[in-house]
Amino acid sequence: MLLQRLHFNRDTMLELLKIALPMVVSQGAFAVMIFTDRYFMSQIDPTHMAAALGGGVATFFSFCFFSGLLSYANAMAAQYLGAGELHKCPKVVTQGIILTILCSPLFVVITYFVAGIFEGMGHDARQVELERSYYLILMLGVVVTLSKICISSYFAGIGRTYIVMISDVCGLIINVPLCYIMVFGKLGFPALGIVGAGISTIVATVIAFFLFVCFYLAKEHREKFRVMDSFQLNWGILRRFLRLGFPSGMELFLNVAAFNLFLLMFQSYGVVQGASAAIVFNWDILSFVPMIGLNIGVISLIGRFVGANDMERTNEVIAAGFIMGITYSAILAIIYITFRYPLVEVFAPPQGDFSEIRELSAFMMVGLSSYAMADAIILVSGGVLRGAGDTRWLMTASVTLHWAMLVAQYFIILVFEYGPRASWLTFVALILAIAVVYLARLRGGIWRDPERLRMVMAE
Repeated sequence: MLLQRLHFNRDTMLELLKIALPMVVSQGAFAVMIFTDRYFMSQIDPTHMAAALGGGVATFFSFCFFSGLLSYANAMAAQYLGAGELHKCPKVVTQGIILTILCSPLFVVITYFVAGIFEGMGHDARQVELERSYYLILMLGVVVTLSKICISSYFAGIGRTYIVMISDVCGLIINVPLCYIMVFGKLGFPALGIVGAGISTIVATVIAFFLFVCFYLAKEHREKFRVMDSFQLNWGILRRFLRLGFPSGMELFLNVAAFNLFLLMFQSYGVVQGASAAIVFNWDILSFVPMIGLNIGVISLIGRFVGANDMERTNEVIAAGFIMGITYSAILAIIYITFRYPLVEVFAPPQGDFSEIRELSAFMMVGLSSYAMADAIILVSGGVLRGAGDTRWLMTASVTLHWAMLVAQYFIILVFEYGPRASWLTFVALILAIAVVYLARLRGGIWRDPERLRMVMAE
């Protein structure tokens, strides 16, 4: 059924590459930024590295609902572009910025309550202090971070992903040396440790957002999309944004909540297990985050063809996406399993016994290699369904599987005390299950129903 519909088209492959490759670079820059911060923390001690992971995950958890909602600017802008309604594309950005500003007081409340969760998870007292400091600093820049997500999603939706790449790479170029200077106290700066890592991230985010605004207000873009007419509340587009983006936001929020709770439970095993998780998820980020670039490219193209009512072209996008994603992830899987010990050794601190962390991390790297291709299937399938507006189903299916995994982890870790290896294998099984379920939805074709698609485009 699904395979019969798919067929390779060279032009569609090139079009997807044109959109996706700059996003791969952009997402790769984000991954390198996180990777670098945690690497610098590992050169202090394993506690700092575990704190960077815990504090970073808690930060994303705090604004992930809004991130998921605002990221739907990609699909909406692409759908308006495909429908030939170019003047509505920048109105999507305006509605996103309005939502972000209105939610600012809520971010203060969220920060207050989340900052107190670290003590209740049984972490080492020193780790708790570091996690809280890192979290509070990162949350100071949440409004700028979300505004950047919205405008970058817009540029991805209209196919100008090179703008996203330029802005994010410039942010990386600023972040890495500044982080090194502030963490270790170079060029006259005091050694601020994890606080310096947080400050450098905010500075880089602000500068990247400023670059996006410059591109947004550039003459050619301003005139083609009638940007100056977009700075007003549009209830039709805002309602559509909320109707389609809300499930995406809830999906991301509930999934990150489940993952965050799993990670905190896993870290309760001890510093060795927490550091091992940080090492493996660092390598996971370097493989998973660039593939999000492909996911964004798929959403953009599918959204464009949905807006143009050209569903035949969606088959070509699906075929191209699977070819690119599975090939890339298969190469990474081979690298992860073949070189797992050298990859783990990258994070060995200058002093101290690293043997327990090395062995557990190497075991977990085997699991990472086994689900790498499943991640590719999830991201391509999810991109197709999201671009076609099938966000409610995605929310229901993904959230159900993630929380079923969390319940299983509760019994494995806290009740039966089976140990970190059994817990990790359960996590791997979750990823494989999501890939199978997403493929089944894609194969079923309900998302192609003309009446359903008409409702997706309705304001």
